[in-house]
Amino acid sequence: MKRGRLRVLLGAAPGVGKTYSMLDEGRRLQGEGRDVVVAIVETHERAATARMIEGLEVLPRSVVAHRGIELTELDLAGVLARHPDVALVDELAHTNAPGSLHAKRYQDVEDLLAAGIDVISTVNIQHIESLNDVVQQITGVPQRETLPDAVLRGADQVEVVDLAPQALRDRLAEGNVYPAARIDAALSNYFRLGNLTALRELALLWLADEVDTALQSYRAQHGISNKWEARERVVVALTGGPEGETLIRRGARIAARSAGGELIAAHVISQDGLATPHPGALAAQRALVEELGGSYHQVVGDDIPRALVEFARAANATQLVIGVSRRPRLAAALSGPGIGATITRESGDIDVHIVTHSAAGGTFALPRLGGSLTARRRLAGFALALAGGPLLTWLLVTFRSDESITSDVLSYQLLVVVVALVGGLWPALFAALLSGLTLDYFLVQPLYTITVAEPLHLFALSLYLVNAMLVSYVVDQAARRSRAARRAAAESELLATVAGSVLRGEDAVQALVTRTREAFGLQRVLLIAGGVVLVEAGEADSANPSARGTVVPVGTRATLELYGPDLAASERRLLGVIVSQIDAALEHSALARTASEIGPLAEADRMRSALLAAVGHDLRRPLAAATTAISGLRATDITLPEADRTELLATAGESLDTLASLVTNLLDVSRLQAGALAVSLGPVDLADVVLPALDELGLGPDSVELDLPGDVAPVLADPGLLQRAVVNLLSNALRFSPAGTPARVSASRFADTVQLRIMDRGPGIPADRRDDVFVPFQRLGDTDNSTGLGLGLALSKGFVEGMGGTLEADDTPGGGLTMVITLPAVGLAADEPDDPAHLGTATTTDGATP
Repeated sequence: MKRGRLRVLLGAAPGVGKTYSMLDEGRRLQGEGRDVVVAIVETHERAATARMIEGLEVLPRSVVAHRGIELTELDLAGVLARHPDVALVDELAHTNAPGSLHAKRYQDVEDLLAAGIDVISTVNIQHIESLNDVVQQITGVPQRETLPDAVLRGADQVEVVDLAPQALRDRLAEGNVYPAARIDAALSNYFRLGNLTALRELALLWLADEVDTALQSYRAQHGISNKWEARERVVVALTGGPEGETLIRRGARIAARSAGGELIAAHVISQDGLATPHPGALAAQRALVEELGGSYHQVVGDDIPRALVEFARAANATQLVIGVSRRPRLAAALSGPGIGATITRESGDIDVHIVTHSAAGGTFALPRLGGSLTARRRLAGFALALAGGPLLTWLLVTFRSDESITSDVLSYQLLVVVVALVGGLWPALFAALLSGLTLDYFLVQPLYTITVAEPLHLFALSLYLVNAMLVSYVVDQAARRSRAARRAAAESELLATVAGSVLRGEDAVQALVTRTREAFGLQRVLLIAGGVVLVEAGEADSANPSARGTVVPVGTRATLELYGPDLAASERRLLGVIVSQIDAALEHSALARTASEIGPLAEADRMRSALLAAVGHDLRRPLAAATTAISGLRATDITLPEADRTELLATAGESLDTLASLVTNLLDVSRLQAGALAVSLGPVDLADVVLPALDELGLGPDSVELDLPGDVAPVLADPGLLQRAVVNLLSNALRFSPAGTPARVSASRFADTVQLRIMDRGPGIPADRRDDVFVPFQRLGDTDNSTGLGLGLALSKGFVEGMGGTLEADDTPGGGLTMVITLPAVGLAADEPDDPAHLGTATTTDGATP
């Protein structure tokens, strides 16, 4: 029997429309004449989804009894007996009730496919096994039901049902996903905008990888080796050398320039199995590759360029990043084209980036000005004279004639010029003297004697030596000026670096000291202030640890101790520039510390000014009212009716209560700012805090809508502080709620926390002003000067944060402001059901508890 085809609709989160799309596709196939049945579907009371079932044949479900509860599941036997062309099976990752034929629904689907029935199913990205930990990191919620990756990858067709995160939140707020009582908790927990954005990207990337796997399989089956630039794949060649980090970061930047770019690092090892000479560096570079989201591979091959290019082709790479050769120029010239040139020639249509890197040459060091040419070049000049002279003599003697004396002389002159270009003055003089004697002995009559018969010959030999000296002098001067130019460039680079280090701020001093040690080739550099080592670069000499270094003053703040070779006069001049930069960096650090100390003082001064202004205005009103009322009661010259006396007493009592509340708030603010808030944490049931808060505010059952589920875990809090925070937030919510519209208090669990949400239907606060409401003495949108000092929200935030929680402002769905108190949960049960709307978790039932 021909096997059925599996088509899976993949969604980033519940509510994106997977089930709706599945039913819509079923209706389309039915209209084309296909036999379509609904094997099982979960509408979750969504009216639009329920309407899509109309006109489709719905098969009965099987009933399974478990712990005295009747559960309905997919009737596998009934679907097999009905044997339609297409079966619509919702929620592929669902766990069947105990007692069912299979433990998981995808196993039921496998039986349907084996029977030749096509299946259309749905699944959310959070239920893919390999992404379980990633989703938990994003949402903070573990996923208890997962689907093996192999099941989804084995599907004949996988489609992403995509919906923009804000559009999904709008759909949720309109009541198209969950009932109204669960909307607010869902928006603030699992369905946060950041969570949905990350889950959507995860779903799209998973599908992109699946498409890429299919493309690789197609290329392998059809023997296609040339690159297809479906997306950028950047292969970085690593040798284990110090340039590896630079190459990896450059490759990562290249990959990041294109959407979906992939970073691949490769290291070629020899077939003899010998270990790499840099195992530690390679391990660190591998960790960096993985940190940047790339993958690391080891390739075996003795021909490094060929092995690397073949690997890049197999990976369908579009870019290949290699480092510039670390070999000296002479070695490169003698050994022929290097790996970089070979890779470039063999790469074909793969772009090759040869990246320069400062690490290849080791640490930064200034060129020395002690001589014109290096000792290596002088030795090379002597070697060329000793080897080239006899070789040239043999050639000239072998092919000489009486008329070739002129060409013989010019040949030796050329040898002297070449030696001068390579080794400078002394090798050139040596070559000139040696070639002159050789020319006279072997090529000038009388042969095999060193005799100068003619004074003119002696004059010619003198000119010969003078020419060699002049050429050598020109070469020597060119070398000196080249070294001076390199020195000037190095000094400019060093000065630019130290200036940039100062501008970068807090790490400037460390960077300057380190750069000083590297630039002057010192073993160790210490920056000392007040007898304390502030910065240290390098290590002490183990053979002579007590050796004293050269002390250089750094302004009046510190000293710089240099351990190593003595510095030349030109180097001391440059050191003076660096020392002045270190002094400036130290001054910058001192000013930064001073500014950081002044900041809190300025804030405290601002608070005191605001406090004085508030006290001068807000305390005067209740104090004046109480004073007036008491003065009227104490008056002896008039007799007040009993009703007036009662009213005056009430006015005095209310004013004194207001005054006491204001003073208490002021004292609480002082304790918060001083860090002296007394907190006693313990398990607290939210109902034991909210209900007393309502009593304190004198609120009746019609003033506030309560939603405090009994299965919400207790929180770790101080009951007194939490009640005062709730009182402040509730009073604000009631003040801004429209007449006849009650405030709402609800609780829900999100991961290992519990959220208490206090909502109003008032005008709300713009998103860019929400942080301002928690600033003391702020009354945004409140023009009633009789409502207090504007300390309520500031105090509430301080109380909640003092208990280890958070207080945030959020939008109320449909308009208004919601204050969200988040506190750690206590005593969570391990087997509590998942529910993305109520508990903040997601399940295979797309939101409903199984």
